[in-house]
Amino acid sequence: MAPKRWIAIVVLAVACGVLVGAQQDARLAALDAALTRIFTTRDFAVPSFGPARWSDDGRSYSTVEAAAAPAKGREIVRYDAETGAREVLVAAPALTPAGKTEPLSIDDYAWSADRRKLLVFTNTERVWRDNTRGDYWVLDLDTRRLTQIAPTAPASSLLFAKFSPDATRVAYVRANNLYVERLSDGRITPLTRDGSATIINGTSDWVYEEELGLRDAFRWSPDGQSIAYWRFDSSGVGEFSLINNTDSVYPAITRIPYPKAGTANSAVRIGVVPAKGGKTRWMDTPGDPRQTYLARMEWLDDRTLVMQQLNRLQNQNDVLRADVKSGVVTPMFRDATKTWVDVVDDMTWIDNGRAFLWPSERGAWRHVYRVPAVGRPSPTPGADASAEPRVVTNFDADAISMSGVDEAGGWLYFIASPARATERYLYRSRLDGSGTPERVTPADQIGTHAYTLAPNARLAFHTYSRFDRPPVTDLIELPSHRVVRALTDITALTERLAPLVQ
Repeated sequence: MAPKRWIAIVVLAVACGVLVGAQQDARLAALDAALTRIFTTRDFAVPSFGPARWSDDGRSYSTVEAAAAPAKGREIVRYDAETGAREVLVAAPALTPAGKTEPLSIDDYAWSADRRKLLVFTNTERVWRDNTRGDYWVLDLDTRRLTQIAPTAPASSLLFAKFSPDATRVAYVRANNLYVERLSDGRITPLTRDGSATIINGTSDWVYEEELGLRDAFRWSPDGQSIAYWRFDSSGVGEFSLINNTDSVYPAITRIPYPKAGTANSAVRIGVVPAKGGKTRWMDTPGDPRQTYLARMEWLDDRTLVMQQLNRLQNQNDVLRADVKSGVVTPMFRDATKTWVDVVDDMTWIDNGRAFLWPSERGAWRHVYRVPAVGRPSPTPGADASAEPRVVTNFDADAISMSGVDEAGGWLYFIASPARATERYLYRSRLDGSGTPERVTPADQIGTHAYTLAPNARLAFHTYSRFDRPPVTDLIELPSHRVVRALTDITALTERLAPLVQ
């Protein structure tokens, strides 16, 4: 819930209780003043943390903080997770483009695999709901050179830029086409050329964005030699008229492709193209591309894609394996119910690729299942391809979402709330499904909890809130839940709120 909305709900709820039977003008005036402060000032802004990125070994993390005066802007710092030792990795002046006086604003950032280059997303604009279009800059930490990606492109026109695995190139989408830029000399290679109002490469149409949560629609191969991407053909899709009565005296009409129930969807394909340019190999997915949804896709290895394909009723989700050289597709697993199935965002491979974790409502509860990789050649002999999915979260409650895996220790961490749907707690279960899940969140911390686990599942960023308590974030140790240190401080906010809730 947005912090300001949380504050407003608390103030209104308390005010309603106070004013029943005592409609005092002074109290109403105070309430009006309080609501004005909530939405026009930062007096009640909840202290924020991040965006933060764990290191691969889980021993440190980087985050964004305001630069110390007199410097302007924000900088990226590294913290040792155990000791809290702070190191400035990228000072604000290093993010100041040549000829400019102020550093780039950091809307988001990503590290290269070797942590020697930084990709900064800035000057962003909204596409439907999220700010996914903007400008990208690369900072080389060895040379301290700051370079804009596609510098001649219109401002705020790039989407989803990401490093190649070796960080020598950056791929991105612009104007519904996919490009790769070589960082050494700025050479740009178009991978698709047919992007238009109806042909969409590397990003999604309205249906996939709205209904399936898909926006970023391309993936680098692990070896950096290829890129897999979605292609949408929305020709033949009916158009819907949006009327804008707010921006001018006369209404403006915007028409967008918008399929209604039973009408034509976009035809969607997934293809793999060489990163140096060339012909796309299309995956031979089953069914009518206008009557199915290719909801998710990831690389399993340099030769293999794994895709999720929904039927149009969305009560069947097929996990498909595709050979990227031939385009041949093999079924691996089907999740089906009589009513509805979810798209799975947190599909996690375990046991050296012989199995994966899959959340599903195929039974009486939403559980996480351990599913054998049927149809995929096992890297080690002896895999039981006939084994059925096995419940991992074995109790009478919904496993709301997976939080992380400690495969070395044999544990799955997940969010559940067996007693009340309005609360969220961290649990863990044995990966083999034995025993009963155990609660990790302390029993006396009633409310809503969110966790971002480190890759080794030994530490986590933990955010805790409830109706009468603003969100606070700390660093904790797992599975003890011991607080290593606070990451945000709500003392000042609590003091400012106190007069309003008495």
